[in-house]
Amino acid sequence: MSDLPKCPKCASEYTYEDGSLYVCPECAHEWSKDAATDDSESEKVIKDANGNPLQDGDTITVIKDLKVKGTSLVVKVGTKVRNIRLVDGDHDIDCKIDGIGAMKLKSGFVKKV
Repeated sequence: MSDLPKCPKCASEYTYEDGSLYVCPECAHEWSKDAATDDSESEKVIKDANGNPLQDGDTITVIKDLKVKGTSLVVKVGTKVRNIRLVDGDHDIDCKIDGIGAMKLKSGFVKKV
């Protein structure tokens, strides 16, 4: 068999080369040969609104009033949140906010302290 990498999107083993790209015939995903080697080594970096990388245990500040869905509560601008935890998904920060409780936040609405 060939030593071509599997598709990073659907994990298909039927990839083929097309010039400087790899192509998946099942999902039509295309990626460069350079990206194929870098993806396995790199880890997703979550950044705040200013572009600073976030890590587990960081302290952040909310930069916009955020309404809490399903309640009349609001997380105010300037609220400090300590000891965050990064997770995968749309809302990539798990935290506990004083007076509100456990919440999930998007990294685009916070800045690192």
